[in-house]
Amino acid sequence: MKKPTVVTCPQCGKEVVWNSDSPFRPFCGERCKMIDLGQWASEGYRIPLDESGADQEPPPPSQA
Repeated sequence: MKKPTVVTCPQCGKEVVWNSDSPFRPFCGERCKMIDLGQWASEGYRIPLDESGADQEPPPPSQA
């Protein structure tokens, strides 16, 4: 018999069995899922900008 895959909840660190019986995977439950969603909504998580400036928008076209 295959051993079930176990992951760690990214919010609280609790172990979660990864299967269809775990509807909030990879989170342990709805609470951790909603905390994570709130972090994204309030911009608590951000993807860092490339310091070289490659991710910046180009300047607007000049009107001559």
